Amino acid sequence: MDAQPDAQTEPNKRGARSHPPEMTWRGLALGAAITVVFMAANIYMGLKTGMTFSSSIPAAMLAMGLLRLFGNPSILENNIVQTQASAAGTLCNVILVLPGLVLIGHWHGFPFWQTAGVCLLGGLLGVASSIPLRRALVKGAGLPFPEGVAAAEVLRAGDPAQGGADQGQSLRALLGAGTAAALIALGTSGLRVLGEGLHATIQAGQAVFRLGTGFSLALVGVGYLVGIGACLALLTGVAIAWGAAVPILTALGPGGGAEPAAAAEAVWSEQVRLIGAGIIAVGGLWTVGRLARPILASIRDALTAARGGSGGLGDLPRQERDIPITWVAGTAAFLTLPLAGLFGWFAAGAELGRLYGVLILAATLFAVLFGFLMAAACGYLAGLLGSSSSPISGIGILTTMLVALLLPLLIGRAAGPEGDRFVIGFALLVASVIVTMASIANDNLQDLKTGQLVDATPWRQETVLLAGVGVGSLVIGPLLALLYNAYGFVGALPRPEMDAGAALPAPQAALMTQIASGIVHGALPWRMVVIGMGLGAGLVALESWLRRRGRTFPALTVGIGIYLPLTVVVTIAIGGVIAWASERTFRARHRSVARDADQDRAYEAVRRRGVLLSSGFLVGESFVGVLIAAADTVAGRSAALAVVGPDFAMVATGLGLAVFLVALALFTCLVARAPGSSEPDGGAPPQRCRFPP
Repeated sequence: MDAQPDAQTEPNKRGARSHPPEMTWRGLALGAAITVVFMAANIYMGLKTGMTFSSSIPAAMLAMGLLRLFGNPSILENNIVQTQASAAGTLCNVILVLPGLVLIGHWHGFPFWQTAGVCLLGGLLGVASSIPLRRALVKGAGLPFPEGVAAAEVLRAGDPAQGGADQGQSLRALLGAGTAAALIALGTSGLRVLGEGLHATIQAGQAVFRLGTGFSLALVGVGYLVGIGACLALLTGVAIAWGAAVPILTALGPGGGAEPAAAAEAVWSEQVRLIGAGIIAVGGLWTVGRLARPILASIRDALTAARGGSGGLGDLPRQERDIPITWVAGTAAFLTLPLAGLFGWFAAGAELGRLYGVLILAATLFAVLFGFLMAAACGYLAGLLGSSSSPISGIGILTTMLVALLLPLLIGRAAGPEGDRFVIGFALLVASVIVTMASIANDNLQDLKTGQLVDATPWRQETVLLAGVGVGSLVIGPLLALLYNAYGFVGALPRPEMDAGAALPAPQAALMTQIASGIVHGALPWRMVVIGMGLGAGLVALESWLRRRGRTFPALTVGIGIYLPLTVVVTIAIGGVIAWASERTFRARHRSVARDADQDRAYEAVRRRGVLLSSGFLVGESFVGVLIAAADTVAGRSAALAVVGPDFAMVATGLGLAVFLVALALFTCLVARAPGSSEPDGGAPPQRCRFPP
């Protein structure tokens, strides 16, 4: 499997290759199996909560353990397995849109070939989109890629070839943090003995303000990895949404109905999130425009490399070799044919006459071109915040809005007896393809950053992700059909005698359907979108002004702070504040006792400890998420592991807050103290975490 030699894999003086094998048959088989398992968990969680988890890090941990049963794996083989399996955490993002076709009654289930076609074609085009972006975003943009860095630390910590005390200490830090996060996640999401977050509602007249945070150590770890700049932008979004927009809209609302907390959540969900979508639209276009030059330079370099050597791989070092850009372009052009066929198949029943061909051509071109733009924007966000925090659903909303607006202009309002349903359904289908493209590109760039850090070969990673897309496309339709037939969706039950209380809410798909229906029927609150676009323009101007002064304040991230739930954003921001405060504390404490070079070297050791602990948080919580989803699936109900009822909620919130504060205090202490003499960088004697009496 990994026998094809290239410039960096020729035998060395001892007759061995200069790097261990990457693609192996056992690795591909294991990656396929992990893809199926994690995809099942992600689909269930996404339909139940509207959120999915990144499978790269738990796949890396699982691969390290399982591959050791069949021999001595290398870090590069482990990396290939997690790259392939990461398709499970991203390909299933199609559930954010596609179930809407069932909710509107256009589909009465999930037809295998059409569902597989959406995922396969969108996924392959997503991989193709990400390849010319690698040099611009992974190599040249200076982005932190928090989850890519975390996955690399996981692979290094578990690599036997690292050896020595440093590798042992790294593994202990990773596993210790993972265990802590796993226990807290089990207590919150599983057993329900700890609260998942804390909310406070303040009412001034009719105006409602909300404060809150979650108790997720994984999100704290994401905040630590992305740093204070992005976190300040997220908090700006929180201030706009919950400090201004929600209070104003609740004060102007009719009042006298729901409880204040429920009213605030409804206003945020139905109106304020559209402000965030408007900012995301403007910020995304600005981001893509700003990246146009490095992206074009990346494509030019790829074309030069493709012409420079045999096999289309050029004379670049192994670590810089992508799938040749000429192959990528040719494949992408070929994929437009089956994509047009998919759209034509869907539209075959509509009474379009001569407009049929025009619709198919326009939809195909729009999906490919707009999908590439969204892939670039999501790739940038993956580098900035991590793939788990990218606003994929925001991309779905923006795409659904555009298609639902443009489609009636193209084919008119009368498209047969069920014209409105067709327009809504076609908008959702096109949005599903684009969401899949953006998700896979988003994931692939994160994986390529991991590969860069562990010295992997890009074209091999890109190839196995294609395999992951293929496997996932074959199983996602049957998995969706299984869950739909077992539970049904809220508002769309497959059988009338089913229990509506047990139906899966599919919240994001319901939101996309609501938006498309609102546009088609003229009921969408466009004021919110326009306000968001105006704010986005102002934030883009501010970002440009700050950038000229050497500071960063990404406008796109402000939109994410508005769009994502309050508890998610605040918890991420806590991690960023800890990273900023720990650096200042460390440098102030040791400024007078160490030379600048020694201090910088010591701080790098401290920073690596923080990255390891943050990575452990992501590992532990991700694994528990998989186990909880599996338990709920087997039991046939949600909260299958819960040992307490709703009456315990107040106590659980207090216990969860206490445990979370203790965990934050320990984390802050550990990432602010100097490295001990036993650590590889030397430094001051070990310091212990002390707390005031």
